Amino acid sequence: MRTLKLIAAGIILFASNSIHAQISVSLNIGSPPSWGPVGYEEADYYYLPDVEAYYDIRATQFIYFDEGRWIRSRYLPREYRNYDLYNGYKVVLNDYHGSRPYRNFDNDRMRYYRGYHGRPQRSINYNNRRECDNRREYDNDDYDNDEGHGSKHGDGHERD
Repeated sequence: MRTLKLIAAGIILFASNSIHAQISVSLNIGSPPSWGPVGYEEADYYYLPDVEAYYDIRATQFIYFDEGRWIRSRYLPREYRNYDLYNGYKVVLNDYHGSRPYRNFDNDRMRYYRGYHGRPQRSINYNNRRECDNRREYDNDDYDNDEGHGSKHGDGHERD
């Protein structure tokens, strides 16, 4: 009887730790990265013109073309591992919510060439999130999110 109680207590402790870990992990899934532009919670992808790659916000993965196929990875390719994500320009793909943002790669590469810079971008500051939330209303007035303009997606910073 005593052994049965110990086993039951062990199972309860194990289950409560597992539940807590699942809750903690799920809260961070789909959060924009700290280097991401402010105010685009609905976007699923960024296009990084300087490295000709996409970033999947929800899966937290880069998507890039290598050796004839599209690769998903937590890291950029080796030749871009030192790329500065905070200062590099990110094109916010507002209107694309599928699983293959690279379907429009030829257009993205021509429209947002290497070295492309639209309006200045602000990165998310998680240490001062309240300030970012307060600025969101101002930012949305300044930056067009391309809704209703007929484009498949845009950088969220320029008017077409």
